[in-house]
Amino acid sequence: MSNDVGHEIADALGILLRRTTRAKLHKKLTEGMQEAVDELTYPVISALARSGPRSAADLAPDVGLDRSGVTRRASRLEAAGLVRREPDPADRRAHLLVLTEQGELAVDELRARLAAHIMTSLSSWPPGEAETFARHLRRFTLEGPFT
Repeated sequence: MSNDVGHEIADALGILLRRTTRAKLHKKLTEGMQEAVDELTYPVISALARSGPRSAADLAPDVGLDRSGVTRRASRLEAAGLVRREPDPADRRAHLLVLTEQGELAVDELRARLAAHIMTSLSSWPPGEAETFARHLRRFTLEGPFT
């Protein structure tokens, strides 16, 4: 295997990891959702769904914001009833951000929209290619350079 494959993968990852690429996708996925769920709050609600309750400071690196940026977005989600704050049992001075039942329903809708969007984009692929791609992508994320 030549370095060309490595360069090709690196170039594709560069496009996927661009903030503008993610924001465009998040905007598309959140169209028509309640006002608090948009391309700015999507990373916060999505990260909470993946990780469970976390403080704004702990969540910040995962969503590419500082603590105050997470707090502002979480406040919008909290005002909409999608997130609540609970005392952190490990640190009485801190609070954890927790998805509410309504927040979990919003995440379920977002995940369904994302899966449908992905499947639509893969609909022209030959039979079996999408499944093979999914298997290899999963392996790459588990065994590749990110581990």
